[in-house]
This record gives sequence, structure tokens and C-alpha cells, in this order.
Amino acid sequence: MNAPHIAEIARLASLIGDEMARVIEGKPQQIRTAVTVLLAGGHLLIEDVPGVGKTVLAKSLGRAISGDVKRIQFTPDLLPSDVTGVSVFNQLSREFEFKPGGIFANVVLGDEINRASPKTQSALLEAMAEGQVSADGKTYRLSRPFMVIATQNPIEMEGTYPLPEAQRDRFMARIEMGYPGREAEARMLLARAGGDQLAKVNPVTSVEELNAAMQALADVYVAPIMADYIVRIIDATRSHHDLRLGASPRASLHLMQVSRVVAALDGRDYVIPEDVQALAVAVLAHRVMTTVEAQVAGRRAEEVIAQVVQSVPAPSRG
Repeated sequence: MNAPHIAEIARLASLIGDEMARVIEGKPQQIRTAVTVLLAGGHLLIEDVPGVGKTVLAKSLGRAISGDVKRIQFTPDLLPSDVTGVSVFNQLSREFEFKPGGIFANVVLGDEINRASPKTQSALLEAMAEGQVSADGKTYRLSRPFMVIATQNPIEMEGTYPLPEAQRDRFMARIEMGYPGREAEARMLLARAGGDQLAKVNPVTSVEELNAAMQALADVYVAPIMADYIVRIIDATRSHHDLRLGASPRASLHLMQVSRVVAALDGRDYVIPEDVQALAVAVLAHRVMTTVEAQVAGRRAEEVIAQVVQSVPAPSRG
């Protein structure tokens, strides 16, 4: 990849991030991760307690892109057909017509995804994994780019259903918003007094421009030694004493895709160990399951993954 392409990708990411920062105070890392996942062609899971800005982050990212953005509010009575679509009989044409569901958009905000039943959650599986929806024997392709940004409350909260492992594995990364700092929260209060803050976010890129950047990222070079480094990290999660479920082969692919974006945003057309390490916790922690002993000891998956990454020797850059 030549330098102009690298510069354009970094410029695009900066524009999107700057627009999101208009309405999200004091969360630069969360914004950067969201933009990175978008460029990597993945899906993002945002998990935290209510009221810390999960939905605002998702909506601001969608508004910064000049494409179709739809929101699905997940509730216990939501049906799978509400997500994917349904065939309706047309009395005039005497034929069945497919009515697309909320999943047909460039950016789909799945709000409080773990409040829906497991059956409805599973309706997202094919769309997220393959970029298509099957209904009544027909396959409907989804537009590119296609990104699901799902928000969920911690599973300990009342009225929630834990996401199945297969569903969690389809999210490229997971982030937590955390409570804002006092200064950031004070600025937020003053800003909200001025009305709808999301109206400040303007589209800064077209779908065509975004697709071109995503395709160019495939040329960011991943050396065999770097691919081996990624695989060694993934393999270490499968034998760690604090984990009863390690990361999947899909996690290897997602970590490589994210590493390419991190490299491009830093102005390089090749991946180095620091690119892999940068978002390893965000990419891997939600896919693994800790042992009962680790849970009793209060060891979170994020802590274990950070330890795994630190324990795997990185290839020499010399």
C-alpha cells in the first residue's frame, strides 16, 4: 500500500472520531476503538450500566457516516422477524413480498440486546457472520459497510438474558464506557442544556469512501512471524489455568483485522507487535470464560487476557 492510501485512512478515522467527540466527553479510547472496528469491518459490543453513554456513542458513529442507520430496541417480546424481515402477501400482485427488517442498514444500533430472548438474539447470527439474511428460501445481501453496534447492560441486572457464546464471538470487540470524570460530566451537563447534542454530529464520509478505505486495509502487510504471534496469543488462552473457554479461530482473524487498522492509523503499511497488543483485550476478553476459581478470586477476563498477552513473547523487530 502506498503512503497516500495510509494517510487517507488515517484522515477518515480522524474525521469520524472528531465528530463523535463533539457529544462524547472524555472517552477518546472508546471512540478510537469504535472507529477501528468500523474500518476493520466488524461489529462492536458496548457493555456497561445504564446512563453512561452507550447509545450516544453508537448513534454518533452512525451519524458521522453518510449511510443508512437504523435502531432496534430489543425487548422481551421482540420477534426474530422484526430483526430480519418478513414475507407479506400482496393482494394486488397475488405474490409474497419481502419486507426488510431493521437489520437492513449500514449501521444497526441494537439497543439493550440482552433484554431480548435468545431466539431473537440468534436472528442476528447469520447477518453478522455472513452479511446476509435468509427468508423463505431466498437470500438477501446486506449493504456494505454493515456494522452492528449492540449495547447491553451487565448480565447481573434484572430482566436480562446472557448472550450465547456463539453470539458474543461474532462481535469483533467489546468496550466498557465507564463513568465520566467530574470535569467531563460537568461539561456534559452544560452542553445538554443547549438541546439535542446529536444534532451537532455531521456526516463526514460517504459509504463509497468508507468501502474504499476498508478494501485498502487488506494490503496492510501481516508478516508470517506476526501471524504466528497472533496464533500463539490465541492458543495461550486455550490452556490458561484461569480460563475454561479460550478464544476461537474467528478471534484470530478479528485480532489480525484490528491490528491492520491500528497499523494504518499509525501511518504504517505493516503490522508490528504493538499493533496486536493495542486492542487484544477488547477483542478477546468477551469471548473467553473464566473458571469458577478465578471468579471467586475476583479475576476478570480482561485481567486474564492482559496477563496472557504479556506472557507470550513478542517477535523481535530486529
